Order: sequence, then structure tokens, then C-alpha cells
Amino acid sequence: MLDLHLRLTLRSEDRHFDLDVALRSNSARTALLGPSGAGKSTVLLAIAGLAPHASGHIRVGGSTLLDSQRGIDLPARERGVGFVFQDYALFPHLSVEQNLMFGVRRMGHAMPAGARERVSALLAQFGLEPVRRALPRHLSGGQKQRVALARALATEPRMLLLDEPLSALDLDLRVRLRDELAEMLERVQVPTLLVSHDPEDVRALAQSVVRIANGRVAEAPAVAAPLA
Repeated sequence: MLDLHLRLTLRSEDRHFDLDVALRSNSARTALLGPSGAGKSTVLLAIAGLAPHASGHIRVGGSTLLDSQRGIDLPARERGVGFVFQDYALFPHLSVEQNLMFGVRRMGHAMPAGARERVSALLAQFGLEPVRRALPRHLSGGQKQRVALARALATEPRMLLLDEPLSALDLDLRVRLRDELAEMLERVQVPTLLVSHDPEDVRALAQSVVRIANGRVAEAPAVAAPLA
């Protein structure tokens, strides 16, 4: 269950953007659909605790990540969400295995018990054993996507956040990897919120959708609508 109402103002020298998004979803995989600049990625950053000065509330399952009225604002490291960035944000100087180990380490300052076993299991689960010692520059687009997803899952998150997970790929690879990513999300069974401006990606990856434009939900407050 995702329940949030976020308010946030972004200012720069030439832009002023107000975000005011309220939504609820019980779907395992929910998509935020809308044009570039609508505020979709900002919602993900706020859920992850990476957007300063956000106000309102964010509840994931039975856990409150943010509640301005009650003075709750968990730091990013305590929010228990896994984030897959649009460009995957893999560490270029670390191998596939080391990228995953970094994901595990983020759960705390010390290496958690069973960390290496968890990483080995994820490498096997995502078909990454043959490239475990490879650097990101030697990986295909699909392999980079799998490494980013596996690293996010290494934290054993309560929710996955996917920011335009297919937009970094060329068209042919994007079409081919839609089904692969959908199958992976179905297999891992972690509640997922993804953003996209592409209706085809949303139809392939999500069970329900919330449409966003100009920092607002089309019908606010909104309940995520099942895809037709």
C-alpha cells in the first residue's frame, strides 16, 4: 500500500515549479505516466528522501517515511527503498559484484551478516555470474539494467523505485527488454513505483497508472487506476 501527499517547490534562476501530488495505490506495480518535466521523477526522489524540503506524508505498507505534521522525516538510508536511476548510476570503477556489495553495505555501516551469500544469490538470479568481475563499461545495456535492479534489491527494500527504466536504451533494445524487465519484476515480488512518459512501457510493466502533468495528478487526490 502506497499512500502519499507531497508538496514541494523547486526554484532556479529561470524556473519555478510547484509539486502537489496526492495518490494511493494497492497495486504491486504502479506507474506515474506523464510528459517530461511533469514532476514524476521528483516524486520518486521525495519518496527516497533525496528531495530536500518536501512536506506532506509518505506511507509505504505500514511504515511512515514522512509526516510533516508529526515531525517525521526519515533520512534516505533509513527509508528502505531501492532506487534504479534512469542512467542506472553504476559505479564505473567497481565490478558487477562490487556494485552489488555496495548496495548491501548501504543497509548499515558494517557489512551485514550473510552479505556475500545474498550477493551471490542475486548474481545467480539475474544471470550475472559470467560477468561478476566485469566493469560496467564492458556490459551490454540489458546487463547494466539487471545490475542496477539487483543492486537495488540487495538492500531488501520495502519498495522499488524505477526512474524511466528503459529510456537509456536504443529503440530495438528497449522493445526487447520490456518483457524481460516485466518478468523480473513479477519474479522478485517487491512493490514497485515506476515513472515513464511512454505508454508502451507502462502497459508492459505496470498494473495500474496515475497520470501526472504540471506537478499535479490528473484527478487529485487520486487512486491508481487499473490499466485497461
